[in-house]
Amino acid sequence: MTAGQTTAPALPTLEELQHWTWVMGRAQQMMMEAALLPPPEGVPVVPGFNDPATMGRVRDFWSDSMALWQRFVDPAAEPSQAPKPDRRFKAEQWQSPLFDWIRQSYQMVSDHMLRGVDALEGVEPKQKEQIRFAAQGFIDAMSPTNFPATNPEVLDKIVETRGENLLKGLQNMLADMGRGQLTHSDSTAFEVGRNLAATPGKVVKRTDLYELIHYTPTTEQVAAVPIVIFPPWINRFYILDLAPEKSLIKWLVDQGFSVFMVSWKSADATMKDVIWDDYVTAQVDAIDTVRDLLAIESVHTVGYCVAGTTLAATLAWLTAKGEAAKVASATFFTAQVDFSKAGELLHFVDDEQLKLIGTLSPEGYLDGRYLAMTFNLLRGRDLIWNYVTNNYLLGRDYVPFDLLHWNGDVTNLPAKWHLSYLTDLYRDNRLVKPGAMAVAGVPLDLTKVATPAYVQAGREDHIAPAESVWKITEAFTGPLRFVLAGSGHIAGVVNPPAAGKYQYWTNDAPAATLQEFVQGARETKGSWWPDWAAWLRDRDDRTVAATDARIPGEGALPALENAPGRYVKQR
Repeated sequence: MTAGQTTAPALPTLEELQHWTWVMGRAQQMMMEAALLPPPEGVPVVPGFNDPATMGRVRDFWSDSMALWQRFVDPAAEPSQAPKPDRRFKAEQWQSPLFDWIRQSYQMVSDHMLRGVDALEGVEPKQKEQIRFAAQGFIDAMSPTNFPATNPEVLDKIVETRGENLLKGLQNMLADMGRGQLTHSDSTAFEVGRNLAATPGKVVKRTDLYELIHYTPTTEQVAAVPIVIFPPWINRFYILDLAPEKSLIKWLVDQGFSVFMVSWKSADATMKDVIWDDYVTAQVDAIDTVRDLLAIESVHTVGYCVAGTTLAATLAWLTAKGEAAKVASATFFTAQVDFSKAGELLHFVDDEQLKLIGTLSPEGYLDGRYLAMTFNLLRGRDLIWNYVTNNYLLGRDYVPFDLLHWNGDVTNLPAKWHLSYLTDLYRDNRLVKPGAMAVAGVPLDLTKVATPAYVQAGREDHIAPAESVWKITEAFTGPLRFVLAGSGHIAGVVNPPAAGKYQYWTNDAPAATLQEFVQGARETKGSWWPDWAAWLRDRDDRTVAATDARIPGEGALPALENAPGRYVKQR
């Protein structure tokens, strides 16, 4: 051997493996014996140290660890367990003995960590949920797929590309750091107005808060009662107008509906004093604008997510003022009015976090990237670590995906409104308390709302859980149809009939709870959009010629510019 050379470490012999197996077995035995004995008299019981209940969990951990070790050193005597369904480990490389052992070790430790959280005593349920959420986030972050040395796919890629995958991944990471946001899709593949938000129409009104888009009819006759859509202002409106084959707007227009869309302005310093009242009165203003333009008594309305919450307040406000007839029906896409079951977002609304949010908006608006990261954290495994592995470690190209492009096209929020929304609704749940909230001095009472309503929830929605959306049925007193759609907050809504995906459930029998609804529900394959269109026509099936004011810009409101307008493109 020449100077400076080193020898590779020798692999352990069978005798050495047997010795270490004996060491672990003896340690396991000692732990089991200790777990069976209570602390001596006079010695305090310390949870996690000498508490028999805690020691029992430690004993279980050692037992599972020993079984895993035995499977590794002697696979024939102790066959490997079938992998748990987890797409992070679907690659063939994870089936090799070493990496299969790494996978199983990670999954075992994860299971025991979560079981330990579930077994905590003397902790408030809400606090335990927060601890479990944090623990799951830590578990997802520590997955062996997230580190080059423990991910066989990355190791193979390093050899294949001679390390160039890491250079490309570093380039991707530095670009994301420069823009302050994780990239999910090829940003060069899409352009608003070209292959997104491309349904023909005109902007017919612009205020300091919103633009009103009137879409061009494609049928000779259109429904007499138009549809006015209020999208969430925490995102761009074109989630409902993605590629033409996915666009709800295009589908509605082709079905013979007159469609209007509100496009909210992304907040800037001029909107530092904007509050929730302004969004409610803006919805009323849009409703009145369409009524006056088409010389009609009422409109169908749609509220998606937070705009649906606001639509509920708008209905209560109109009802209190004796103007409920302005709205023929209200449709709610994954919207909440009672936030007692609002899911994992409740983990972000304690006093300390609200105080922190207040410091993030010195110019009077909250940068949309903060909110985007919050939503990504709710599904960190899919929306954060999946991209760390694929685009940073493996150095793969970003895949063009219109929905993920929209997801990264963030909007800013008025700081005063955002903080009061989290405080009044998520933390204090005031909207469902009659008279607890007011708009422009008018107290709100949802129990007085009798407007016909169509309520859509997503079975797998993690932002507005179905159980939370269901509570709208407990608040309103008018005729109501509840539909439970397959998938979640976005895919459950954006599900065109031509795709033939998912399913939805309906139940015409009275149901006091979501569980009762599900037990008696009828499943229908495919999209719920046709069911909704039929429901709208059941409210009013009159049609009129698609002429004069039904053509964008040819009525009392001249066209300001082509759809999708100006606000949707502002940063």
